[in-house]
Amino acid sequence: MLTLEALAALTGKDRAALSARVHEFSLAGKKFNFNSRPAVMGVVNLSADSWYRESVCLTADAAIQRGRMLAAQGADIIDVGAESTLAHAARVDAAAQKSQLIPVIRALRAEKILVSVETYSPAVTRASLEAGANVLNLTGVAGADKMYRLAAAHGAAVIICFVAGKNVRAVDRLQVPADPIPMLREFFARQIEIARRQGVEKIILDPGLGFYYRNLQDSAVRVRYQMEVFLNTFRLRDLGCPLCHALPHAFEYFRDEVRCAEPFFAVLAALGKTDLFRTHEVPRIRAVLKTMNIYPDP
Repeated sequence: MLTLEALAALTGKDRAALSARVHEFSLAGKKFNFNSRPAVMGVVNLSADSWYRESVCLTADAAIQRGRMLAAQGADIIDVGAESTLAHAARVDAAAQKSQLIPVIRALRAEKILVSVETYSPAVTRASLEAGANVLNLTGVAGADKMYRLAAAHGAAVIICFVAGKNVRAVDRLQVPADPIPMLREFFARQIEIARRQGVEKIILDPGLGFYYRNLQDSAVRVRYQMEVFLNTFRLRDLGCPLCHALPHAFEYFRDEVRCAEPFFAVLAALGKTDLFRTHEVPRIRAVLKTMNIYPDP
């Protein structure tokens, strides 16, 4: 249960982490001052299997237009992906992903819009970075060494996503401890070391929220886990890297008001000191952050 008493007890778990500062950096000349202002990442889905219909774009022109719109609405980065992370979604091979992604990346970068690419494929990573992508949103650890090297060679940032498996399409069950932070800390500490060894300097951590794990299909279990991770995120800041969250939907609870779910979870993520909010609802999330007075005008 989310209460003032629970929040008060939470801050006592690790008071030092509350004031920990994270690494700030620039991408294509744009400075990200994470310690004083969180950033917002808008989503463009090129997969028809992605269920958030407002973000689905079935042509390059539609994706480019949505990317422009999200940037105009205030998104700092546009995250594009060509394969859904949903368990039942069709697999999309690297060649098909590249044919969809590359025109979008090139067009948005031509307009100086920062682009992130969500993938776990080395081939897609290489092609996307060569096309100008600024961020690798890495959703798998198999072959991570190679993808870290590619990112480093292009001066790109890497979002390291927590995945209990080879990648988000190759997971089964997630062991959910009463306190997930030690598990997440161990995973990230190991991946940060590997990434830095391969030359990556700009690292963002995404604790992952479990919507693709088979044992978290029960909405009550999944949402409790998500809320726990959001509120405890600040305890990972002493790793020195900014924290990212992909805001979830909790369709089973919000139903016809599902577009209100991400703003609700954004409040919890903000309380947990999230630095980068990945969202399908850019104007709504920016309004939430402004209302909470943690999102000053740049």
